[in-house]
Amino acid sequence: MKGQATPLRVSLIATVLNEGDSIVALLDSIREQTRQPDEIVICDGGSTDGTVNLLYDFADVLPLQVIDLPGANISQGRNAAIAASSGDVIAVTDAGVILDPDWLAYLVAPMEQDDQVNKVAGFFLPDAHSAFEVALAATTLPAAHEIDPATFMPSSRSVAFRRSILHDVGGYPEWLDFCEDLILDFRIAALYGPFAFEPDAIVFFRPRPSLRDFYRQYYQYARGDGKANLFYRRHLIRYMTYFAVLPLLLFAGLAVSLWWFAAVLAGGAYMLYKPYQRLMQQWQGLDWRHKLSAALWVPVIRISGDFAKMHGYPFGVWWRFQNRPPEWRIETDRQAIDPSR
Repeated sequence: MKGQATPLRVSLIATVLNEGDSIVALLDSIREQTRQPDEIVICDGGSTDGTVNLLYDFADVLPLQVIDLPGANISQGRNAAIAASSGDVIAVTDAGVILDPDWLAYLVAPMEQDDQVNKVAGFFLPDAHSAFEVALAATTLPAAHEIDPATFMPSSRSVAFRRSILHDVGGYPEWLDFCEDLILDFRIAALYGPFAFEPDAIVFFRPRPSLRDFYRQYYQYARGDGKANLFYRRHLIRYMTYFAVLPLLLFAGLAVSLWWFAAVLAGGAYMLYKPYQRLMQQWQGLDWRHKLSAALWVPVIRISGDFAKMHGYPFGVWWRFQNRPPEWRIETDRQAIDPSR
């Protein structure tokens, strides 16, 4: 049925680990939602920095249940929170974000207005605090107008599901510590088709503050890809580009003709065109020095991210070879969280 709104009971779930510096901002943004969740279930994976005490402080002003599960990974924590919840709809977000006041209202509305909609992908925007973070966001994150709703795989920063479909796919894969949301998305899309995309269901998050932190993040993403047997063709292309095609072109430029360097420059321009296009749309608040800094960071970030992925992927593959988790391979044109993956 479409058109007439059907109120649904909504459970908001999240996992946390040592988020003492950011959890209050998230909880405050939940309090300010124009559409309040009927219940909130947050699983803590063993915080040692006072996060749990802060959660209990908010239990007096929010319908908040805290689950203490030391050692749980993200998938285990989310599944535990889902199991402890009772809503018809499970809305999922992450620690370290701030929810737009209308986030939950936009995220749930498609399911309340049409009982055939059973999953909704929201969106997220960077809350950059430095020139590096602006450059990082421009290099790694698609803008809303770049999203193809038919192929978009959402981050668990901003997504909602009817409880029934989570049951059908078995929840989040607990054997996987990174890329777990992509595996869940792929399984759901395989059974139920594309996500409904709601670009106004926005959460704000801060990009990694340093190149070191970014490298570690992408190393972990790629290791997760290897564990889950994801994107093996894309990773193979990356290895071939850096360790075969690029050296061959550089050698040809030195030994045959300088014109071969034009191919290298053309490839670099193609690789960086979209990040610079986004950067010029996002750097309005920067002065010229910080704009220059952000522009110089873009190629460094792109190349560092590629090497982090090439570093992490073999470790994930080796882990998979040793542990032999459930088989799952997907190679489609689906647009994941990071379009460069």
